Amino acid sequence: MIEIDGAYGEGGGQIVRSALGLSLVTGRSFTIRNIRAKRKKPGLLRQHLTAVRAAAQISSAQVQGAALGSETLYFEPGAVQAGSYLFQVGTAGSCTLVLQAILPGLLAGSHPCRVTIEGGTHNPMAPPFEFLQQSYLPLLNRMGVEIRARLVRPGFFPVGGGRIEVEIIPARSLTPLELVTRGEVSLSARSYCAQLPEHIGRRELRVVCGTLHIDRANTKHIQDERYGPGNVLSVFVHSDQLTETFTGFGEKHLSAEKVAQRTVSQVKRYLKSGAPVGPNLADQLLLPMALAGTGHVRTLQPTNHTLTNIAVIETFLATRFVVSQVSHACWDIAL
Repeated sequence: MIEIDGAYGEGGGQIVRSALGLSLVTGRSFTIRNIRAKRKKPGLLRQHLTAVRAAAQISSAQVQGAALGSETLYFEPGAVQAGSYLFQVGTAGSCTLVLQAILPGLLAGSHPCRVTIEGGTHNPMAPPFEFLQQSYLPLLNRMGVEIRARLVRPGFFPVGGGRIEVEIIPARSLTPLELVTRGEVSLSARSYCAQLPEHIGRRELRVVCGTLHIDRANTKHIQDERYGPGNVLSVFVHSDQLTETFTGFGEKHLSAEKVAQRTVSQVKRYLKSGAPVGPNLADQLLLPMALAGTGHVRTLQPTNHTLTNIAVIETFLATRFVVSQVSHACWDIAL
């Protein structure tokens, strides 16, 4: 059995999610102590608990410590079973992070499956649905699997209530990724306002277009009165290899211009680096790379989150990542 210190490195929920996914793939049981020890509210929150229960359900696992606030978790998986599953976070906790925990196990299976998750689809500190659809899943599909994701309805912080549907057709093996050059890029942007004044999204796009020189024809504003309230600004950087997604979220007492400026800063840093893979996407690609057995991505300076994720992966698999700086702003992560 694998013993994991949840206070290691970044000390957050990623340790739990990666451990769950790797346990499903390898069949190895684990215990995590000090779960989310470096967070203001340590222990399992609703989205982490949903991920644990989801992983347990698809593998008929034996679990101890699956409770809100628990700082210790024991997980012993059985065989992953394909099927049609529904998981409900019950809060605005991230649907995409719940999916992240169970996707490795489903990718390693032999039969198609369908997963529906209800909760938050657009909330800070988690990958929004657009990142999943535009950036992450296309690269997984390039590796040989077939994954289709649909946003049934958005769910914003703090209410939640969103719903995504994901269809997964596994592959016998994964084709390695080699993402080291970017090439020419083009930019597009989209603002989404749900039950909020339309001028908010229009002002965000005005800043984005003026600063990043995006043609108005490559922008879109969506006004939605069915769900919300919520506001999301997305900027997409399209290159030969992939699409990177950068997101800003509206907040109370934060102007539309400030939301746009924060998003633009992320985009500018990425563009200046010359790297094809942004730091968040690089983090998400680590586990698929490890399952493929080899791979190579060029990215910005790896975050503590990424380095912690690497350590968890290396605990479960007989593989070693090599992280090396290749220029002032670029790093290579390779297997």
